Amino acid sequence: MSFVPNPLPPGLERTELLARLFDPLIAAERAIAQLEGSARQLKNPHILIGPFSRREAMLSSAIEDTHASAEQMALFEFEPDFVENRDEVQEVVNYVRALEVGLASDLPVCKRLIRDLHERLLRNVRRANARPGEFRRTQNAIGGGGGSFSFAAAKFVPPPPQRLQESLDAFERYANTSDGLPHLVRVALMHYQFEAIHPFDDGNGRVGRLLIGLMLCHPEHLSKPLVYVSAYFEKHRDRYYELLFEVSSRGGWYEWIEFFLQAVATQAVDAIGRAQRLADLREDMHRRVRKKRASALLPEIVDHLFVAPSVTARHVCELTGVQPNSAYSAIEKLVEANILVEGTGRRKGTVYYAPEILRAIDT
Repeated sequence: MSFVPNPLPPGLERTELLARLFDPLIAAERAIAQLEGSARQLKNPHILIGPFSRREAMLSSAIEDTHASAEQMALFEFEPDFVENRDEVQEVVNYVRALEVGLASDLPVCKRLIRDLHERLLRNVRRANARPGEFRRTQNAIGGGGGSFSFAAAKFVPPPPQRLQESLDAFERYANTSDGLPHLVRVALMHYQFEAIHPFDDGNGRVGRLLIGLMLCHPEHLSKPLVYVSAYFEKHRDRYYELLFEVSSRGGWYEWIEFFLQAVATQAVDAIGRAQRLADLREDMHRRVRKKRASALLPEIVDHLFVAPSVTARHVCELTGVQPNSAYSAIEKLVEANILVEGTGRRKGTVYYAPEILRAIDT
């Protein structure tokens, strides 16, 4: 028997909802406000976006047992064949690209945006049921025993294909109308709803978490995408799945929303410390290159490494417009300053990466 979720919002009394969730809601909103304030005080807050999005990609993918390290992702950008478990790394890198698609888009949360995210997430992946950017046309299910899968044994069966558009239309309408609930509560509601609809054959969890990151970047809260909750979800994976299921099975909205707000608060506090460490690292790297008394080229490359922590000499030429000899000289100085290390060990076309930035992403 499939499950078709009722359209949002759920039938919860608003006054009671806000009373029961007052403390976790205030904690989450306060943590986000503190993060926004901290980011505004940084000289270059844009340097945080790349490391934060890569960390989110790693952790959201890990929830689905798809794994890649920050170093593997950095090397994959230029030498895909050099990394082990290439297929998994491809999927994690795709997550970063999907985030970029979402952040660059002028679209509101809608079916087209959701398809765009899914298409970029699953582009060029080796999955028989990937069908990038296409809503499913067959019944799917969650939790059914792997190779011995049967719908009868499944823990959760989302809406049938003939009810899918109806559910997605209702989701889209809610996402683009106001009901007076706090924005963070609305994001919690919408994440559950998306997971319950499960509109794709594959990649639903990751697209759902991509949408959280995009929805949290909201005029009421954050000017930049700096809060990602996958780290909290991955740490409490069983509870995450359990609470989503309990909304469907017994209407456990309060418990799910409280968990979501705790995730937001925890990750916002984490982001404050992580942002400061990255800003301090950038300043330290700039001090190191100033000691080299080099041109403005070195600080420019350093700042680019926070966007994408690996380079080649050819890439430096493309970024800055310098000649190859100048690019090689700049890279050599960055190696001497312990900012870059060789990643592929080739004499020609060597990929270099910034291990300190990668550690800030990995840990």
